[in-house]
Amino acid sequence: MFSRVGAGALLTVFVVCSAVADLCARDQSKDWIALKDCRLIPNPANDGDSFHVSAGEKEYLFRLYFVDAPETDEMTPRRLVEQAKYFNITVPEAIEVGRAAKDFTQEKLSQPFTVFTHMSDALGQSRLERFYAFIETKEGDLGEQLVRNGLARSYGFKTAPPGVTSSRIEVEKLQQFEDEAKRDKIGAWGVNAGRTNGHGQTASDISSFVANGKTQSRMAGADSHAVFPSAKPAASIARSSPVATNGLHGKKKTPLGNIDINTATEKELTTVPGIGYVVASRIIGARPFRSADDLKRVSGIGDKKYAQVRPYFQ
Repeated sequence: MFSRVGAGALLTVFVVCSAVADLCARDQSKDWIALKDCRLIPNPANDGDSFHVSAGEKEYLFRLYFVDAPETDEMTPRRLVEQAKYFNITVPEAIEVGRAAKDFTQEKLSQPFTVFTHMSDALGQSRLERFYAFIETKEGDLGEQLVRNGLARSYGFKTAPPGVTSSRIEVEKLQQFEDEAKRDKIGAWGVNAGRTNGHGQTASDISSFVANGKTQSRMAGADSHAVFPSAKPAASIARSSPVATNGLHGKKKTPLGNIDINTATEKELTTVPGIGYVVASRIIGARPFRSADDLKRVSGIGDKKYAQVRPYFQ
């Protein structure tokens, strides 16, 4: 048995430790870790809302707050069915949208960007621990851009963004962006309407989460890590480039008659209006072809689709 003195001392230590833990929790709720000049690390597991990032010499795995892009494969069928139902599209179409979201994110993160995170556990199946984060690109918040272009839904873990007093403000903003994408029938919302072009944001569309004010070093010798107190959002930023010009995948105009049916890569095939990742993979799987006229025998290419895509092939 503990003596009265021993028990009292133990209780005092417990109270002090609890107070320190509570103080740390409160500090974490108002301070953001900012990782500057981050780079996207190519990884097969990357998708529209979850990806590997380098900050200095460290590698991280981040998951976006607030948004959910469709899956890029059939590894999580239940979740994929739920996403397809949300957008009122088929499962193969949801996968195509998910891959378009992945391409969109890869493009937006092709230049250095800033990560704001509390290092809150986002779970996941990777061996590398995954954390929730906001990603600030030169064109604004990545999650907002995905939703505005119809490539993600407003869904998932929420917290008040840097410089914002309540998560409700961001929820309402994302709902507005989603309503606009639905109205304009772009991204996933345009699949059934045959209109999948996206568009960029005006200066008033996207808020910047860059925190202002004096910084404090979080880790000794780690220049890329800093803790920012809550601050007012920075000014709105410049117009974003469109997600797409000819279709869901951010395609540039493809010259007619240039594509070799037997050697074209999946990426080249998806530059053709009307050909997404699903059909492209079927084309590759059906090779070799005697000529592009044999496209008719590919599942998913009927007479109407054939007439649309045939002029792009040699």
